[in-house]
Amino acid sequence: MSRIPICINTNPRKLLPVLLLPAMLSLIRGADYRVSNATEVRSAGALAQPGDTLTMTNGTWKDARLLFKGEGTAERPILLRAETPGLVILTGTSTLRVAGSHLIIDGLYFRDGYSRSGAVIEFRNGNGNVSRNCRLTNTAIVNYNPPEREKDYKWVSLFGSHNRVDHCYFRGKNHTGTTLVVRLSSKPNYHLIDYNYFAHRPPLGKNGGETIRVGTSQWSMYDSYTAVEHNYFERCNGEHEIISSKSCGNIYRYNTFYECAGALTLRHGNNCKVVGNYFIGNRADSTGGVRVIGENHKVYNNYFQDLAGTRSCSALSIMNGVPDSPLNRFFQVINAQIVFNTFVNCRKSIVLGYGADEEKTLPPVNVWLANNLVLGGNDEALITVVDEPLELIWQGNIMYGAPSGISMTMGITITDPLLIPSENGLWRPGRNSPVINQAMGDCPFVSEDMDGQPRDSAKDVGADEVSDEPKIRGPLTADDVGPTWWPLPSETSR
Repeated sequence: MSRIPICINTNPRKLLPVLLLPAMLSLIRGADYRVSNATEVRSAGALAQPGDTLTMTNGTWKDARLLFKGEGTAERPILLRAETPGLVILTGTSTLRVAGSHLIIDGLYFRDGYSRSGAVIEFRNGNGNVSRNCRLTNTAIVNYNPPEREKDYKWVSLFGSHNRVDHCYFRGKNHTGTTLVVRLSSKPNYHLIDYNYFAHRPPLGKNGGETIRVGTSQWSMYDSYTAVEHNYFERCNGEHEIISSKSCGNIYRYNTFYECAGALTLRHGNNCKVVGNYFIGNRADSTGGVRVIGENHKVYNNYFQDLAGTRSCSALSIMNGVPDSPLNRFFQVINAQIVFNTFVNCRKSIVLGYGADEEKTLPPVNVWLANNLVLGGNDEALITVVDEPLELIWQGNIMYGAPSGISMTMGITITDPLLIPSENGLWRPGRNSPVINQAMGDCPFVSEDMDGQPRDSAKDVGADEVSDEPKIRGPLTADDVGPTWWPLPSETSR
């Protein structure tokens, strides 16, 4: 382990200007420790001060049990980085434990190994030493699977609070256990999971194959306030819950789900938002959208296209609940607001009272279905009622292209929305569409559309507002997310 000595000017009257040469910037960041094995990482972390860097040398690190522990600051975090992003390759039984505050991990590549105990990467070291304001970025975990598919471990476990996982690549998890899990405590987490690429999780054949899980049934009535946003999910088919939300106050927004067999499931907990996501199925088996369970959820500005799933993998399913439900069963849907969504050519667009049986006898109550656009493309009914909700409000919806599935009611207009294909394959209202300016009811929290364009005072029905304002977001692709260095030239066939 080598340390580069530095000297920092501490005189506040001689602060360096903002524009600095790279060499001067490295001095301000602090010392740079060059480390070549797990022991050196641990030792350098014990010495590191705010602003210091630990640089892992290029090469294959086999069976490296890394502990990155330290106390940085918001202005001067401590950095653990690859000498060259993607060329520090961790294999065998390598794992990483992160414990402290304001720590950043950048550019690592875990591949062709497995964890003997615990997650591959954990934001803690022991039960009490968790992470706060730490970040995992620009990192990949690929095919890090044990010989036995029944072995249960996660690839990333988030503990503590205010941590971030961004611009990472997770591919090929084929064994039991969630790819990325958020662990709760009695205090909210405020984690951020953004701009990641989750890819090619094959069917597990049982429960425990989620790509993301936020909480557990035991902690489901606690607030997490985790944000999952701007991620790209490609063929994440581990089980019927792609994302399993098991806590309160979370937001799932601006993600793209491409040919994923399953649904974003509000499984336990209340007061969550599902906003501005794109679900693109291409008619692949069991591709789904959103499943709603619990109280006070909002689902709006989402776009669902060519989804072939049914039952819990319908484009939108609103479940029945269990009387006096224990934490691990199904709470009644109460006060759900399902507004300004667009459904195009989905096998099952809207299912109400899904799961009704001798146990799940409580229908949804006070559900507001407003200003949704539903365009059918087959003979399946647009709406399937398994159990009739109580105090259901239909308002301002436009539907067309298949039987409605229910007796006609106020709040649903049957008319051709005159959608036209756009450059990215989405179907959007044309300039003469009857959806324009036809939204009804007061919905102030919907101030923009799925593209980030502002909605005017006379809003359009569906997720898309016809507007000349610039689009600030849209459906993601693999090129928009993940590490800057992926794929390496040697990895194009992986």
